[in-house]
Amino acid sequence: MLTRRQFIKTGIAGGVLLAAAAILQKPLDRAGKQALVAGNPLDPSLRAVITAIAPVLLQDAFPVAGPERAAALERIARGVALAVGALSAAAQKEVAELFALLAFAPTRVAVAGVTASWDRASAADIEGFLRRWQHSRLDLLKSGYQALHDLVLGAWYADPQSWTAIAYPGPPVLVKS
Repeated sequence: MLTRRQFIKTGIAGGVLLAAAAILQKPLDRAGKQALVAGNPLDPSLRAVITAIAPVLLQDAFPVAGPERAAALERIARGVALAVGALSAAAQKEVAELFALLAFAPTRVAVAGVTASWDRASAADIEGFLRRWQHSRLDLLKSGYQALHDLVLGAWYADPQSWTAIAYPGPPVLVKS
């Protein structure tokens, strides 16, 4: 049974938490709207998250360095934006919220556990975050991981320039009868 002191402390903590959520809501809304804007697939916040996560998810299939790596990052960022643009409006909103959550520093640290900005985060930190989300007890985090995974891998393997790395000759040519 709660004592009166515990009840008051819990009430104060809840009020502080609600106030913090209200303060953080405006930057999160703004970041979500900026993260995925139709016709602007290369938004910096989207690009930062994708270009940090893609090499970790793709590991050995991804170019290690040089102009090939930069070109691959560009193609993945465009491919993810294109894939998100093909989703329903509700799914686009959810993906925008996911990217806003990951792009906004306080929520990135709290939810993903990545303290450095995406362009400075180590592969080990990103891999740790992805593993935690993949094996989380919370279905919401598992869904977030699955969305990131499917968007990145879908963008990578939909790109004909990545097919040579896996010896895929491309889709069969349809013959009209």
